[in-house]
Amino acid sequence: MVQMLSELEETIDAKRNPEKRRIVPSVWWNRLQGCQRSVEDWQRILQVRSLVLTPDEMRQMLLKFASLCRKSGKLVRLIIVDEINLQMNTLQSTVVLAVSRRTILTLMDCDPDSCAPIKLPFERPEVCYAYCKQLNCEGRRDLALSQLQLLLEYGFKKPATLPAELLSLKARCFLKLGQWSEQNLINEDSPNVEVMQHYMYATELDSKAYKPWNALACANFNALLYYRQRAPIPLIQCQNDSGDSPLKPLNPNLLVPGTVPDDSVITMYAVQAVKCFCRAVMLCHGNSLQDTLRQEAFIQLLTLWFDYGHIPEVYDTLISRIKTVRVETWLQVIPQLIARIDTPRHFVSHLIIEILMDIGKNHPQALIYPLTVASKSSSSARRQAADRVLKHMSDHSPNLVQQASMVSDELVRVAILWHELWHEALEEASRLFFSDRNVKGMLDLLNPLHALIERGATTMKEQSFNQAYYRDLKEAQELCIKFRQRGNLRDVTQAWDLYYNVFRRITKQLPLLSALDLQYVSPKLLKCKNLELAVPGTYDPSRPLVCIQSVQRSLQVIASKQRPRKICINGSDGQEYWFLLKGHEDTRQDERVMQLFGLVNTILLQNPTTCRLNLTIQRYSVIPLSPNSGLIGWVPNCDTLHALLRDYREKKKILLNLEHRIMQRVAPDYDHLPLMQKVEVFEFALEHTPGDDLQKILWLKSPNSEVWFDRRTNYTRSLATMSMVGYILGLGDRHPSNLMLERMSGKIVHIDFGDCFEVAINREKFPEKIPFRLTRMLINAMEVTGVEGNFRLTCEKVMSTLRANRESIMAVLEAFVYDPLFSWKLIELSLSDDDAISLLSGGPGFQPSEFVSRKALDIIQRIRDKLTGRDFSSACPTTSKSLTVQAQVDLLIQQALSHENLCQCYIGWCPFW
Repeated sequence: MVQMLSELEETIDAKRNPEKRRIVPSVWWNRLQGCQRSVEDWQRILQVRSLVLTPDEMRQMLLKFASLCRKSGKLVRLIIVDEINLQMNTLQSTVVLAVSRRTILTLMDCDPDSCAPIKLPFERPEVCYAYCKQLNCEGRRDLALSQLQLLLEYGFKKPATLPAELLSLKARCFLKLGQWSEQNLINEDSPNVEVMQHYMYATELDSKAYKPWNALACANFNALLYYRQRAPIPLIQCQNDSGDSPLKPLNPNLLVPGTVPDDSVITMYAVQAVKCFCRAVMLCHGNSLQDTLRQEAFIQLLTLWFDYGHIPEVYDTLISRIKTVRVETWLQVIPQLIARIDTPRHFVSHLIIEILMDIGKNHPQALIYPLTVASKSSSSARRQAADRVLKHMSDHSPNLVQQASMVSDELVRVAILWHELWHEALEEASRLFFSDRNVKGMLDLLNPLHALIERGATTMKEQSFNQAYYRDLKEAQELCIKFRQRGNLRDVTQAWDLYYNVFRRITKQLPLLSALDLQYVSPKLLKCKNLELAVPGTYDPSRPLVCIQSVQRSLQVIASKQRPRKICINGSDGQEYWFLLKGHEDTRQDERVMQLFGLVNTILLQNPTTCRLNLTIQRYSVIPLSPNSGLIGWVPNCDTLHALLRDYREKKKILLNLEHRIMQRVAPDYDHLPLMQKVEVFEFALEHTPGDDLQKILWLKSPNSEVWFDRRTNYTRSLATMSMVGYILGLGDRHPSNLMLERMSGKIVHIDFGDCFEVAINREKFPEKIPFRLTRMLINAMEVTGVEGNFRLTCEKVMSTLRANRESIMAVLEAFVYDPLFSWKLIELSLSDDDAISLLSGGPGFQPSEFVSRKALDIIQRIRDKLTGRDFSSACPTTSKSLTVQAQVDLLIQQALSHENLCQCYIGWCPFW
């Protein structure tokens, strides 16, 4: 309103003073760039400006307004919820698109109300281009494509005589022609040379634009994947660099879809893709959207590097191009680089180590923690590669390397005390001995722990452990040594009498562990003062460095199965940084998931609708310290749903496991019932309990109805957002202890991402058939319409945004699936213990098996199906085509609500809550 009043004054001045009128167009254009992207606001502003400016003078503004209308029209069409809203939203969409069409036709000197054929004004190519996009937006794709081809044929002079802005416009036309042509060929798997040619023309016309280079890179990358799948011996399975000879380049016009390619074809596409991705990464900078695009290109570049970097031509291209990438760009993919540091491919590992050395020289704080984890690996090749980079870092940052090693070692020591280490090891050893009859496995498991206590205690807590248990453990060790010498099983049996005595005493002692004092568990950590080392998870090259000033003396032990510690580190900026110090758990997968959430948040913030609704995922820092311990950034003011429900029921004198008790009373052998009987028992428990606990918790914890309403809205939207993202990720194990509620905002926060890519759905025992958690308590806490309101609306908006940005998400998830970290998880889940041991004995740097490669391809295809609406095609033959967003979300909600699916979950998942 203030701006409109100001511009009305400027309009009057411009009418009176011709000198002012000359500068008005540029001033108004610059001001319009900073306005909120709202069709209504822009329309009012442009109406005022039309009092002074002619349509030709307003051409740039009107074209931008038409573009805004088209984008808004697309968004409006995505929020159709039910038949009641159908007509209203369709009408609104039509009106917005009609405004866009009328605006463009006015600029084309055509009557918007006339039905006469429209002739493109080639002397105004930017208007013709906008008209083609308008046709495509209206669904007239074939006409849009033909009109765009006419524009390229007749609308531009020879490139040598074109000004820079028209060259850029022509490049955008070729880019759009390639994209539309590619969309028309979406059902064809084979690469299309004509599409690549369009992208190539776009890069030649505007060599400094990111989008054409990225499009050409993706086209080459997809062609590479197509031919790799059809190659008789995929290059990805090559294990060394010897024997490779230079390959002759191949003419793309000679490629015939359906033929079996040779290595030259794959190499040619790999080289071209590397060149284009490197160029795209170099050109992409400046804002969050560009960062998102750069991450997509960068992840795909890494995939090419890791899979094809052993080929001489690809390696030479990487060497010449990859050094031009800014060092800061590598910071976001450090986990992926370190995951491949021990690859047996010499060319690949050599280049990775060089890049890591460059990062260590320029940004040592960013590299030191993940590199320290790699130096503790059980793989000798991995340790050697990490130590080589650490040695290089020691030349210029010796104090930092020494401090990082000490802090990491001491945090691991605090995370897993000797009591817990032995308790966990004895529990696993007893399974190996008594259940599996694997004496050798038992001895191999316990030997390192005996060696640990033989080295001597370094803290008072370890000394107390030795005083209490050393004699029994030493005697048991001697009996095991006798067994190795004599082979008498009686020796091991006697040893287990001692081991069991130790185990029983530790079991009684562990529940008493409620707090730890650093003076007793890690005096070195207590003495840490004013270190050069950054506080974990805080390093940002664009911000001042926050170093560790000290570590608070007392640590709280959280009463849960793994007994994590709550630790506080004092920063040099005067702030306190709280973490959850976790042992007995690999946090590296959580670190990768946080990378994905960062990309998703950026995508959601770039979309005007999802940004306005604040549909972002709560992230936290994850800093692995060793393969089985790490630091998790503490999320303040959060409680798990399990804790909230436990406290509520205790106050109300309601049994915590009331529903389970009812089910047990009706069917004591519930787990062994047929499916139909399970459904019957499950529904009986639901009918005899209200399931409104969470609803009442939200109400009782809110100071007034206004706060309650805001929290309920945030709760519903955050639950919907993470439901869609979790579904794409294949996230499982969403029991009430893995969902937290933020006290102030009401947002749902997810933790523990150990089960990804539908591992929980495909497991043999107690499979999770639901796509995400949407149980009755979660629904009852929503608005009165349940899922038919904010929840469904938000699901559709988020899913639509994810599908629109599927290439970016696919790039990150594909790198995730092929990461050696996840590959080993696939092996563990898919093979027997003996098979897994034989694979592990394959030596350091062992690559995933052919089985894992096939499994990874299946996972990637499954994710692609989800992001294109084809995820239900196998279950429903009638839906072989891509589903609309609304239909896809509806089917997902039906699956999540199905009692047949819910009743099959294990009891700890609490499907009745």
